[in-house]
Amino acid sequence: MRNDSDSIVEILQQWRAAGKAAALATVVSTWGSSPRPEGSHLAVDEAGHFLGSVSGGCIEGAVIDAAAQVMASGRPQMLEFGVSDEQAWQVGLACGGRVQVFVEPVE
Repeated sequence: MRNDSDSIVEILQQWRAAGKAAALATVVSTWGSSPRPEGSHLAVDEAGHFLGSVSGGCIEGAVIDAAAQVMASGRPQMLEFGVSDEQAWQVGLACGGRVQVFVEPVE
């Protein structure tokens, strides 16, 4: 049986073989009731197409935006999301908790 990580690796390889820029987001740390476990992935291409999930829909838009910045700059980013006053109207985890996501360009 194939797992989601195999599919993500394959699609990243296909995007790169087609000459498309791509980024990979990985859940590296969670606290509380994060909807996706550590090691969950989200692959993004330069057109904003994506595969996978790092939060079950709570923060994907913000992670895709960060992936676009990572592809443009070539520099990885560590993102942190959770319940906070600063992020309350922008993005947050509906289930509470915190999640850290590492976003890196795929060469």
